[in-house]
Amino acid sequence: MKMTQDKKSIGKSGEDIACKYLKKKKYKIVEKHFSCRQGEIDIIAEDRNKVLCFVEVKARSSTGFGLPEESVDFRKQKKLTAAAFIYIESRNVVSKEMRFDIVSVDLSDQTARLIKNAFDASI
Repeated sequence: MKMTQDKKSIGKSGEDIACKYLKKKKYKIVEKHFSCRQGEIDIIAEDRNKVLCFVEVKARSSTGFGLPEESVDFRKQKKLTAAAFIYIESRNVVSKEMRFDIVSVDLSDQTARLIKNAFDASI
């Protein structure tokens, strides 16, 4: 399934806003667009307490179809969790506190909201 150019540019804009927002909150961006067979993680970052955060970015230009974060359903959570386990294994990450966050971006006014611990890891 090919993504339209418009959808790609919306995603890129959302991720750019999310990265700026996270940096303002003193997060250190470790990696962007980690991709594996199980899926993709938009942003992997460390918060100011050195917690490794797997961040899903959801951007919308209106709330006509609901809030951006509402589209991270159970199926998407499973894919993100599986991709996170692959990341941990492939980067030899050991004994580190981790969590799943969502950055919800409103493209109409270029604002972002962070939802910490948006869901628990479950496979």
